[in-house]
Amino acid sequence: MSFISRKFFAVIAGAAVLASALSPNLASAETTLEKIKRTGKVTVGTEAAFPPFEFVEDGKIVGYGSDILAEVVKALDVEVEQLDVPWQGILPGVLAGKFDFVATTVGINEERAARYAYTLPIANGEPYAMKRVGDDLASAEDLEGKVVGTQLASSTEPVARDFDAKLKEAGGEGFSELKLYTAFTESYVALANGEIDAVIQSLPNLAVLVKQRPETFELVGPVQAGSAYTYLAWVTRPEDTDLRDFISGVIREMRDDGRLGELQDKWFGFRMDIPDTGYLPPDAL
Repeated sequence: MSFISRKFFAVIAGAAVLASALSPNLASAETTLEKIKRTGKVTVGTEAAFPPFEFVEDGKIVGYGSDILAEVVKALDVEVEQLDVPWQGILPGVLAGKFDFVATTVGINEERAARYAYTLPIANGEPYAMKRVGDDLASAEDLEGKVVGTQLASSTEPVARDFDAKLKEAGGEGFSELKLYTAFTESYVALANGEIDAVIQSLPNLAVLVKQRPETFELVGPVQAGSAYTYLAWVTRPEDTDLRDFISGVIREMRDDGRLGELQDKWFGFRMDIPDTGYLPPDAL
C-alpha cells in the first residue's frame, strides 16, 4: 500500500473513531420537556411575593399561579421542586438553567417577547394606580408632581417611566420621583406609611388588595402609556417551545372546561377573558 493510501485510510479511521465518540452525545440530546418526562421531575422558579398569584402562607407557596402549576404538574405526571426566587433573579435564572420554566406571573412586553417563550396568558395585567383612601387623586393624570412607587424590573416599571414621560410631553413636570422596590409588598407598606403617593401595578393584584384593606387603599384608575400588551403569562427558555406549548395546552384546557374561571373566582372574585391570539407582539418567539 502506498504512503498516500495509508494516509487516506488513517484519516478515514480517525474520523470513524471521532464519530463513534460523538454519536452517544448526539443521540442523547433532548429537550427540556423530554428531560422532565425521563427524570420524572420538574424544577420551577417562582417569586412568592406577588399575592394573590404566588405568596407564602403557613410555610407553603400558595395562590392562583400555584393552583395552575398543580394542574400542569399533574398533566406532566412528575414531581415538582418549586424554588422561591427574588423577582430580579427569575428571568436570568431560567436562561441560566437554574430551573426548567418560570411559574410566576411575567408581564408581556416587546423586549421580553424577543428573549423568552411566553405561554398562553393566565390573567389580564392592565396597569392601574392605587392611592391611600381619601387622598385627592381622581385619575392617573393626577400623579403629576407625586411620588410614585413600583417594583424594580417589573413589567410596570417601564409603564411608569413611559407615563412619566407622557405627562412631561403634555407640558407638565411628571412625577416628582419614581421609587423602585425589590417587591411590590414593600411599595404597599411605603404607600400606607405616606412615603409615596401611589403604586402602579397590575389591576388583579391591586383589586384584591383594595378588597382586603378598604380602609387603607383605593384604586385610582388605569395607567395608559401606549403598550398594547397587558396580559400576564409564564415563560420558558426560547428553545423550549415544546414545553411552552405543553403548558399552554393545559392552561387552554383549564380555560375551556371552566377550571381557570373557578380559580379566578377563588383568588380574585372576578373573571378575566383569556385570548388565544393577539396577546403577543408580532415578532415574539
